[in-house]
Amino acid sequence: MRRSRIAAGLLALAALTLAACGGNVRDSAPSGRVSIPDLPGDPVPRPEPRSRYGNGPIYEVFGKSYRVMDSSSGYKERGVASWYGKKFHGRLTSNREPYDMYSMTAAHKTLPLPTYVRVRNLRNNKSIIVRVNDRGPFVHNRIIDLSYAAAMKLDMVQDGTSMVEVTAISFEEPPAGDRPVRIVEPAEPPASTAATSAAPAPAPQPQLPPATEDRATPAVQQDNEIFVQVGAFGDRENAERRRAALMSGGISGAFIFADEAATPPMYRVRIGPIGDVDDYDALVLKLETLGISDPYLVTL
Repeated sequence: MRRSRIAAGLLALAALTLAACGGNVRDSAPSGRVSIPDLPGDPVPRPEPRSRYGNGPIYEVFGKSYRVMDSSSGYKERGVASWYGKKFHGRLTSNREPYDMYSMTAAHKTLPLPTYVRVRNLRNNKSIIVRVNDRGPFVHNRIIDLSYAAAMKLDMVQDGTSMVEVTAISFEEPPAGDRPVRIVEPAEPPASTAATSAAPAPAPQPQLPPATEDRATPAVQQDNEIFVQVGAFGDRENAERRRAALMSGGISGAFIFADEAATPPMYRVRIGPIGDVDDYDALVLKLETLGISDPYLVTL
């Protein structure tokens, strides 16, 4: 009986640790502070062996199953980041490393552990590199949970969340077979890939994502306007139908952006600008009721 109680306790503790990033309430800053005297530098990406812990390949939290990616190569996604801090400081992460809220780390649901990623705040264009060593956040419409220090460097501690772009820095070859890594850019045309040399390299080189937006970064930092894209069509009539469906569903602010730079020209249906994460969350829920999933964030 005593062994059963101990086993049950250990299982409960494991579930609590795994769900460490599952809350939707903003974590507390250390001793009420919202600053760090000396912010840490970004980690230097390097090849690391896949952790023995936290890599599935399949695990379950709150009744939902998650499959860990075979490779981080090609991963790119835009969505909402949150952060976790004092409440979990010192606890073990999913790959059995102590969580340090002052280090540049993060939690992700499906990237292999560890993985280095670049995280860019879409609102202010600030960019950091973090090492993913934990699982989470297990909250609807959240894609990454940052350490307190990482959130400080992105200037998102006060708000608790921010809309971001996450791009993997991978030393791996793209996975072979029928399970390629999905680049999460809904309704966007596939990006062209640069030709690679057939000559063997002396050492693996990371796939470094761009540090800035696809337009020149202004000399004075300013907030970007953020929009949600919900479709890209070669036929304007199809774009008009999507816009009409949005209006019928009670979604205002939808418009058609004629992208004449694309070949052939594309008609992109966008909504916005989006005020903040709360507005984005509400919009995502409305879109889901219309059967529209995977909205894509764009900045202008």
